Amino acid sequence: MKPFVAFSGAGNDFVLLDGRGEEYAPLLEAAEVQRVCREWKTDGLMILDLPRVAGTDFRMLFFNPDGSGGMMCGNGGRCIAAYADKLGIAACAQQNGLPVYRFEAPDGVHEAAVLSRPCPDCPAWTVRLGMKDVTSVERLQEGFFLDTGTRHLVVFVHDVDKVDVAVRGRQLRHLPRFAPVGTNVDFVSFHEDGLHVRTFEKGVEGETLACGTGITASAIAAFEYGIPPESCESIVPPDCGMLDGPERVGYELIARRGDRLKVEFDVHAEGVLARNVVLTGPAEIRFVI
Repeated sequence: MKPFVAFSGAGNDFVLLDGRGEEYAPLLEAAEVQRVCREWKTDGLMILDLPRVAGTDFRMLFFNPDGSGGMMCGNGGRCIAAYADKLGIAACAQQNGLPVYRFEAPDGVHEAAVLSRPCPDCPAWTVRLGMKDVTSVERLQEGFFLDTGTRHLVVFVHDVDKVDVAVRGRQLRHLPRFAPVGTNVDFVSFHEDGLHVRTFEKGVEGETLACGTGITASAIAAFEYGIPPESCESIVPPDCGMLDGPERVGYELIARRGDRLKVEFDVHAEGVLARNVVLTGPAEIRFVI
């Protein structure tokens, strides 16, 4: 079997395998996924496989450390695009001489544009990843509930650094209203330097240093909450008519170890809460196994 490669997306660590032409079926067993993730202390396992959908360059299989799969991972999506670039996989398109990949993920087809490659001054790729459209958000007593490829509950707090994410996240993740699937839980607070996000991830069953679908959910929830795009200085009531029609907005969010990620989306598009959603951030190799 080909060697594993460990990637990090803003502190979210994954083991990746080039599964093209490989017999990797035994690796899909939950116990084997658990073993690999436990042995290499990662937040998930991904396999890059041959494409099945016309017009795509590869297929992404994603598994949580508990062996569960069937969901999208935003940081993982950026990492697997960087991995495809490292492997020299031909892309469906190019932009500024860099590949723009289309790949199949558990929640549908995504597009990932490599904006920059590693260099002496920066060890990471920068990847702009298209995420799924979000049609609605449910306002609950606990927070904002939405699906960005994975289910998330976004909770706005005064100071995210003072939240016991392990305890409070587990409590909210297991609320009966979210059973039997459960939900990830994102705690968000706004400071002078931006929106800070901490995430409790189901499947990991603990806090991770970053979560791409959670960062995306937090940005969309911030707009619904009334936080002005690209500003965290004041809260505007969500019904104030701040934006009067379809418009592109963006937020910069800060993950646990300080990585900054950008989320952009169209708002007030007919029938969709957030359309043409993109997540931009780093992806870097940690080591080869």
